[in-house]
Amino acid sequence: MARRTGPKNRLARRIGADLGLKTNALKTNRRINIRPGLHGKKQRRKGTEYGEQLTEKQKVKFIYGVLEKQLRRLYEKATKTPASTGKVLLSLLERRLDNVVYRLGFAPTRAAARQMTAHGQVRVNGAKVSIPSYSVTIGEVISLSDKGMKIPVVAELLKEKDKAVPGWLERSAAVGKVSRLPEREEIDAGINEQLIVEFYSR
Repeated sequence: MARRTGPKNRLARRIGADLGLKTNALKTNRRINIRPGLHGKKQRRKGTEYGEQLTEKQKVKFIYGVLEKQLRRLYEKATKTPASTGKVLLSLLERRLDNVVYRLGFAPTRAAARQMTAHGQVRVNGAKVSIPSYSVTIGEVISLSDKGMKIPVVAELLKEKDKAVPGWLERSAAVGKVSRLPEREEIDAGINEQLIVEFYSR
């Protein structure tokens, strides 16, 4: 499955937002409004309506590490519910297994969580699940394999006993649980989901 692997700071600056792709975002945040390239320090110009919608869609793809086909599939699934399409779309993205592993503090970035999942180091209700896009449901328990817990960066993260997690998740040591579905205000990725809905509904 193809993934973007270019310079992460440059990508964040092009989009104009911290995409959570690096563990230390300080440098990225300092230069976030400077476009990459020789003329980067010029003022950002206001884009067209279509351009803003496209940028927001691209931002969500980069933040959650999903492909165009995956995002469109989630959008179409969200349109089939009576609730707000945009809010349901974000909820579906948040409930991806790789994102939950990241949100629980078991991985430093979503990309790392996706890799851990794909390599079979994540357990759901005690069974190995190696599909990053797996959608968790209420009551499911998320944990790591013994090998996964021994990864140096993961071992350091697991030492953080008081790690804050979103209200829809619970964590005790190296075990997490989905206690309910995420609320819109708990999704802090700085996303304007309405622009994405407008893009796909054109």
